[in-house]
Amino acid sequence: MLDVTAANEIADDARVRANVVRLAAAQALTGANSAVIFATGAIVGATLAPDMSFATVPISMYVVGLAAGTLPTGAISRRFGRRAAFVIGTGLGALTGLLGSFAILHGSFALFCLATFLGGLYGAVAQSYRFAAADGASAAYRPKAVSWVMAGGVFAGVLGPQLVQWTMDVWQPYLFAFSFLVQTAVALVAMGIVAGVDMPKPAPADLHGGRPLLTIVTQPRFIAAALCGVIAYPMMNLVMTSAPLAMKMCGLSVSDSNFGIQWHIVAMYGPSFFTGALIARFGAPKIVAAGLLLEAGAATIGLSGLTAMHFWATLIVLGVGWNFAFIGASALVLETHRPQERNKVQAFNDFLVFGMMAIGSFSSGQLLANFGWSAVNLVVFPPVLLGLAVLSLVSWARRRQARLEAAMGEFLDAV
Repeated sequence: MLDVTAANEIADDARVRANVVRLAAAQALTGANSAVIFATGAIVGATLAPDMSFATVPISMYVVGLAAGTLPTGAISRRFGRRAAFVIGTGLGALTGLLGSFAILHGSFALFCLATFLGGLYGAVAQSYRFAAADGASAAYRPKAVSWVMAGGVFAGVLGPQLVQWTMDVWQPYLFAFSFLVQTAVALVAMGIVAGVDMPKPAPADLHGGRPLLTIVTQPRFIAAALCGVIAYPMMNLVMTSAPLAMKMCGLSVSDSNFGIQWHIVAMYGPSFFTGALIARFGAPKIVAAGLLLEAGAATIGLSGLTAMHFWATLIVLGVGWNFAFIGASALVLETHRPQERNKVQAFNDFLVFGMMAIGSFSSGQLLANFGWSAVNLVVFPPVLLGLAVLSLVSWARRRQARLEAAMGEFLDAV
């Protein structure tokens, strides 16, 4: 019986490995598409928008798409399987490129915002790649599967900005119009890749059962985890969204901003290979705290100067801080729910995060246009301090409860 079980696990892992290769490639291509939007969105927005304060609205619409697409992606995956959701997502990615190019050629700010919204829907589908990689895998192989798919984000950080660099001037004077057309081709390649993914049917436990959502999300542990995620991701997005336009306003070149975004994305995903090991060794709260402090450190660098090196250092440190804080916060969320509750709890957490990201994106344009780059960086500090305070309070209460339970156990044993 044990031999049969072991053989089944080996067969499952062989199938999962094939999926991981495809999903890692899809992650790289999807990440490249989002990198194009982040590298160009504020600059194109400043060109097409009726007012400079609306320059970051296209990126905000991308984030709104992320929030709006989270729940439908889960619903489609549960009803028709993950592969169907993946194919639909890549189709939206191809439409993003076509509509974005058309909007730039015709000078339509509204159409460009619609294009980036569709790109956000595509990004929402891509958020599930790392979870899909572990479907059906043995317990021993799951961490490796997730790590390899996350590694695709590193390649996205290189591919996306380079794609912009190679294509941005092809259709002069329409800057970036050809870049979006090439993005369509990249999304179609990704569609061909994800169409071959072999996904198991959802387990019955994933479809129903568990405690009411309100009971779960009112736990202090969940509140701390969700709050830290809501701070880590939107604060990173706030600074990253503004950086390319701020660099342009400071007289730096598009090549300089492409380079900064490229290494920012590499810094976001590169640490994923060892973040899990750090969490296992030191605990998720400490890694979250380190990430939040790094985000504050990035804002400090941003306040210290306006050279290309200052912007690059800000974006790189910001990326590493996001990795630690967001992955650590995600690990904390996983501790707050049972297996049959994971879909609704994770979806609710992601909805909170991406909803706050949208607010941060809209705010960044107003902050940058009206108060400058320094104001964007200063806004980071209060939320980070709040997150550290709540995280410390909940961790202290948890340790105190554990000591009380241990003391009570010793007392009962003595009696």
